[in-house]
Amino acid sequence: MEMHQVRYFLAVARLLNFTRAAEECNVTQPSLTRAIKQLEAELGGDLFRRERPTAQLTELGQRMHPLLQQCYDAAAGARMLASSFKSGEIGALRIALTHSIDLSLLIPHLEQIKRQFNRLEFRFLRGSSEEVGEYLKKGEAELGIAAELGSDWDRLDTWPLFTEDFYLVMSRQHPLAERDNISFDDLRSEQLLSRTYCEHSERLGLSLRERGIAVDHSHEIASERDLIELLEADIGIAVIPHTSVIPDTLKRTALDGLDSRRTVNLYGVVGRQRTAVASAVMRMLRGADWQHLLSGTAIA
Repeated sequence: MEMHQVRYFLAVARLLNFTRAAEECNVTQPSLTRAIKQLEAELGGDLFRRERPTAQLTELGQRMHPLLQQCYDAAAGARMLASSFKSGEIGALRIALTHSIDLSLLIPHLEQIKRQFNRLEFRFLRGSSEEVGEYLKKGEAELGIAAELGSDWDRLDTWPLFTEDFYLVMSRQHPLAERDNISFDDLRSEQLLSRTYCEHSERLGLSLRERGIAVDHSHEIASERDLIELLEADIGIAVIPHTSVIPDTLKRTALDGLDSRRTVNLYGVVGRQRTAVASAVMRMLRGADWQHLLSGTAIA
């Protein structure tokens, strides 16, 4: 079945006249009639009763009409959508982030890119570092953001965005919240909340363990939301990245002697063509003044 056959059928069904339908479709009547006959042969029956000068839909034609109309409308919609993407009137951004990356880092750039496109669709994918790598490999995401990816795929492009420190966070009701600086000795009797969803958790745990902190007895937390709620309930304390957003009910402070940092990277796939939106976002993120953002994040 060809789309021009469907278009001819719909024109005849609307005008009930082969000659006028041929004129509207800008083809000769023999060409239109031949196309309709080919469609009838494929569907196994007559679609019209030829009653000169008019044409009437047969029962088969009546039953096929809504289906062929739907088929034609879907094809027309697909063409319009493709044309809009090509002209830049509409765009889509598919970006994968690990659970430890705060979406607020992207908001200023997303607001900026949204002004460049009349219609813009976002699709955010969350996962572990391994899952983000798979999203990129399978083409489900065009860009990825993570501290590191658990993938040795040689087609990954990597662009470092910024490097940040880790800080101690606790409820403002916690006794340690009154102090500006905290040492490892102060933590030996404290209950830690371990962010197991962070790509850096094992490395951070090793650093704390070397300082005599009982990391193996910490509470394992699987999401940032759960972490915040437990911290607000003063059920424990946590070590989190500088850019993690925390509510006013919590306090962030330095941990003396903690030598642990992470670099947040932007990832893409080498040689894979990117959409206009993804290319624009990539340029924005790589050219952003991340140091200004880091210096503007309150530590209090």
